[in-house]
Amino acid sequence: MDLERPSVARVYDWYLGGTANWAIDREFGKKVLTTFPAGMYCARANRAFLHRAVRHLVARGVRQFVDIGSGVPTMGNVHQVADEVAPDSRVVYIDYEPVAVAHSRILLEQHGDPARHAVIHGDLRDPDGVWEAVAQTGVVDLDEPLALLVTAVLHVQQTGPDGRDVGPEAIAQYRDLLPAGSYLVLSQITHEGLPEEIAAQLHAIIRMYDDDVSKHVLRSKAEFGALFGDFALLEPGVTWTASWHPEDSGPDTPVIDFADPSESVMLAGVGRKP
Repeated sequence: MDLERPSVARVYDWYLGGTANWAIDREFGKKVLTTFPAGMYCARANRAFLHRAVRHLVARGVRQFVDIGSGVPTMGNVHQVADEVAPDSRVVYIDYEPVAVAHSRILLEQHGDPARHAVIHGDLRDPDGVWEAVAQTGVVDLDEPLALLVTAVLHVQQTGPDGRDVGPEAIAQYRDLLPAGSYLVLSQITHEGLPEEIAAQLHAIIRMYDDDVSKHVLRSKAEFGALFGDFALLEPGVTWTASWHPEDSGPDTPVIDFADPSESVMLAGVGRKP
């Protein structure tokens, strides 16, 4: 665990109002907000999308969730949202950040059910290893439909041995691993279709992240849509996090009002495997 550099997961936790972050993370986050004041609201809009996607899929009959890049537990985790509407739901969390994994384990020990909730340390870039670890928890049945959640993760460069971003390849492997009838839930930052001032601020803070935290990869709407492969996108298709099924908000879903939904800077979508 490197406490000499800010962590994407811990800075994001600070944006969400969490406490699992260090001074170095808070200092970086504050620097980001001086350049991009809406950054905190964009993070919370993404968390609101996650809430709504879980509630929407529960209404469609989904009871199993696998959350890759789940981050530090704060502001309503997947199992807490799912349990509100489906007490029989099951959730496995996966993250690469040791702090996120440790805090998730503490949370689940205090408020979870070991038969229905688990957290594992894993790397999105290793789909086969992640899938095997998920199976070993015994929490979800990988032969039955489930929802795979990869939200606010893919704009962080998933670097392979040759230095390339292997995020799209990894997502393609996960699509193959998912059983028929499963859902893929994605969100990520885009550089396309943003108000001019927001776009300039975003590019400035991406340079800050690239220099001090980790490299980032932004995708166009078409590139983001391609991550779903042949999965059938649920209405309204690829849209802004702030615009995806606002009617599915729950009592604890963060409420973020933007003058224009594009100010949320993240694209979102949910696809169903045939």
